Amino acid sequence: MLARGHQNLIWSRNRQTNALRSALLEYYPSALDAFECLHDRDAVAVLARAASPAEAEHLSTSSIRSILKKAGRQRNVDSRAQQIRVSLRKDQLAAPPPVAAAFAATTRSAVALIADLNRQITDLEAVLSTHFRTHPDADIYLSLPGLGVILGARVLGEFGDDPSRYTTAKSRKNYAGTSPLTVASGKKRAVLARHVRNRRLYDAIDQWAFCALSQSPGARAYYDRYRAAGNLHHQALRALGNRLVGILHGCLRHHSNYDEHTAWGHRDAQQLSAA
Repeated sequence: MLARGHQNLIWSRNRQTNALRSALLEYYPSALDAFECLHDRDAVAVLARAASPAEAEHLSTSSIRSILKKAGRQRNVDSRAQQIRVSLRKDQLAAPPPVAAAFAATTRSAVALIADLNRQITDLEAVLSTHFRTHPDADIYLSLPGLGVILGARVLGEFGDDPSRYTTAKSRKNYAGTSPLTVASGKKRAVLARHVRNRRLYDAIDQWAFCALSQSPGARAYYDRYRAAGNLHHQALRALGNRLVGILHGCLRHHSNYDEHTAWGHRDAQQLSAA
């Protein structure tokens, strides 16, 4: 419940930031040049003070520096303040003053909502982390490359912790929606991705596989082999996620932490034999 609640808040924040981005494109595009991430603390703090181009014109570099420090930025404050000031003052098509004022009012409301969502997400993340770390399988999940506290909690929550629920790694992969689906009719046969699946779990595994690329040489080599075979990025990532689910199943079944050589060593041996 905590993992799903945390994810719901993030989805809510994404909807708010997407709506804010759409509004800024209408009357304040320079703000999008200044801030790549609209829920970032710098963006929230500055847009709360300068919700329109007219208000941005009155912000000096020292004022922006003060805003950034108050928001919590500690590094590169001066250079970042100068970058923001230059970006906000870029030439742009201006909306009529009444229209800009109306947009500014809605932007201030959206920014306030995003700021509150940021606080709630942080608070719930702390509670989620505390509960997850007390689970007897937490160390196993955290030992896997690419799984941190939040992703680990999501995967654990969606799979559940009943040891008898998944009799084989294949059944766990099927539930995750990562295993391919074979469709045959007569002489025709096709291997397709599963689209009927637990969306929350699949999204978590997709992120897990992406994060594992930079933390596990075996995972990276597995992904690269799929890409070299002509598969698209998401196809290779889905295959890697499927493999990681199988590794997780083995770790849980044997009550052992992840080991890089155990997980991928046999595949390296197969590659050497084939060569």
